[in-house]
Amino acid sequence: MPGRIVITGFGAFPGAPYNPTGKLVARLLNLRRPALDDIERIGHVFPVTYAAVDRELPELIARHTPDALLMFGLATRTPFIRIETRVRNTVTQIWPDAAHTQVRSRTIVSNADSTRRFGPHTLKLLRAAQQTGVDARASLSAGYYLCNYLSWRAIEATRAGGACRLAAFIHVPLVARGPVQRRKSAQDRLTFEQLADAGEAMLMEMARLTRQLRR
Repeated sequence: MPGRIVITGFGAFPGAPYNPTGKLVARLLNLRRPALDDIERIGHVFPVTYAAVDRELPELIARHTPDALLMFGLATRTPFIRIETRVRNTVTQIWPDAAHTQVRSRTIVSNADSTRRFGPHTLKLLRAAQQTGVDARASLSAGYYLCNYLSWRAIEATRAGGACRLAAFIHVPLVARGPVQRRKSAQDRLTFEQLADAGEAMLMEMARLTRQLRR
């Protein structure tokens, strides 16, 4: 049986009419690499609503029984790639989701830990991204919005005792929709091709970790 990795992104949301993570998911699904021949990749783009995450993440896991979740989200104010290492049991009541859901509680789960960690594998993904030459950094906060919410639910899934044992969430910066010139300095905005290179490197590392788990 091949290893399975579910790769996810998000759609547009209030304040971000363009979200490059959907395009990134499509690129990673279409990669043709010998090192991925034994890895089945399943892509999914979540609508930016709490209800969609609660409904579609369990459905994805039940249908595909993945070994790992590799998740991407957009951080419009961050110019570098953030590999999240920790999530918080917190949800914002300030910014509505795309369905204008009214959030009634500031915690995701009552009487639970205030924070949870993805695990040491996140540092391996960080090194993989950095080796492509992009500015990638470890992050201690996935925010208070849907990215943090999905991350919390994903960590719950890895602790449920099923096949899914690895999860990672990567925040990416906003990149131009069309082709642009390569960066001239480290301070210039990342291009989509550079983002895709880093995404490929992290996918390859997640594939390697998946093989280790299945041995």
